[in-house]
Amino acid sequence: MKVVLPVHHFPPDYSSGAELYTLRLARWLIQHGHEAEVVCIRAIDRGRPDQLEAVRDVYEGVPVWRLSFDLMHAPQREVWTYDNPLLGEWFDQYLQHHRPDVVHFQAGYLLGIAPLRMAHQHKLPTMLTLHDYWFICPRHNLLRSDGTLCDPIPADPMGCAWCRFAERDGVRKINLYSGGLLEYIMRSVGLERQRELYADRRRRLAAAIRWADVVISLSKFLARRVRDTLGEGAWEIKVSRCGLDLSRFAHLKRNSSPKVRIGYIGQIAPHKGVHLLCEAFRRLRNEDVELHIYGNLGAFPDYADRLRQLGEGDSRIRFHGFCSSKEVPQVLANFDVSVVPSVWFENSPAVILESLAAGTPVITSNIGGMAELIQ
Repeated sequence: MKVVLPVHHFPPDYSSGAELYTLRLARWLIQHGHEAEVVCIRAIDRGRPDQLEAVRDVYEGVPVWRLSFDLMHAPQREVWTYDNPLLGEWFDQYLQHHRPDVVHFQAGYLLGIAPLRMAHQHKLPTMLTLHDYWFICPRHNLLRSDGTLCDPIPADPMGCAWCRFAERDGVRKINLYSGGLLEYIMRSVGLERQRELYADRRRRLAAAIRWADVVISLSKFLARRVRDTLGEGAWEIKVSRCGLDLSRFAHLKRNSSPKVRIGYIGQIAPHKGVHLLCEAFRRLRNEDVELHIYGNLGAFPDYADRLRQLGEGDSRIRFHGFCSSKEVPQVLANFDVSVVPSVWFENSPAVILESLAAGTPVITSNIGGMAELIQ
């Protein structure tokens, strides 16, 4: 069977949950005698706005098409973020030439709905696995621009229009000082074009998600949110937990320590809540505990500096930097407890399942799909 796996990013450029999920799925398919190929977005600020560049390479035995284009100067930049005709044209030609047996989308983010439309028009069996909230949230994480959770999701797209407008420098401060007057004015007369844009986005995405023959969510929470926002209709979302190759955890050695080792592995980014973990840890007065933080400190340097300041003067807090996927099982096995302190509605963090597979207890935020994985 020939399977193509479109996803927003892919290693080695990016190595978060959906990217690693896709890599492991592709390798499993190849190991079991199938043909698998990945299509991902490499850059959205490269080349010309009317052209798409495609480069093919192989990563860890998996063929990969890496696509680049200049979204920043596109003629309809805002619309192209969710329905890009350049991607539609490329996928049209790709599907005609390769004729895969299955197209299994891992994302809508960056890819938009044009590739999904082409798979539907070519009458190819199509699957869509939801890893985030892109189909119902322009920011794709259900976090408002002020960092609070978007709950409930606004029925009027004006809520999305204001949220995106408030991302601009100084807007939230001006709105605070004006006692909310700026928001009132912008919602009344200043954001109607943006409201229509996000209404159009909802209409198109509600239609597009129904083009997939099977829609899969890794959590019940995400499935409910998507159904509630886009409507029930003649479609359903199947909840199927993320698979895990347990052979990676078969021969781990747990190194003993006289100290309790609390650990975090993941992105060093504000929505991951690492600052909350550091703040909570600093309240512990016991010297027989350590906090080990693994993750790329260069992705969000301002946030990394904030974490370093929180850890300043406390030798119990240690920053180890990036941890490769091959190292993850043993690192987790050396924790006494693994913490996932995300402040957004995580769908199904692989690190929770990996921690449990390594025999390490997990403490996590009681929100989103995280709460479904821990008793």
